[in-house]
Amino acid sequence: MESTQVSYSARERRIQNTEDSFSQQKITFENAPLLFPPSLEKVFLLFYFIVLPYIAGLMFLFFYIGEGDIDLFFSINEESYFLFTWAIGYEILAGILILYIVKSALSFTTKNAKNQPFRRP
Repeated sequence: MESTQVSYSARERRIQNTEDSFSQQKITFENAPLLFPPSLEKVFLLFYFIVLPYIAGLMFLFFYIGEGDIDLFFSINEESYFLFTWAIGYEILAGILILYIVKSALSFTTKNAKNQPFRRP
């Protein structure tokens, strides 16, 4: 009976250790002071949310759809709306962000796996 309580206690300590889990890390604005200056975090977050997807959408329209031709780009851009261009850029940035999160999770697990000996499940 005591041995199960000891293993439960060890398991409980392992679960409560939040530094070992990638998804349990705390993310704050203080981790990125260059991107979010103090006391202006919300303004910059709004700026990044509106401007960056629009710029990414414009770049997609210029390089991929317009094939780098400025006249073709202007003819496409006259007919496209702000929201349409923003949505294209939002999807591009969301895909890049998801890939970055997956890369970070994989590098986090491989970094932690090097510190622990291999154990069969």
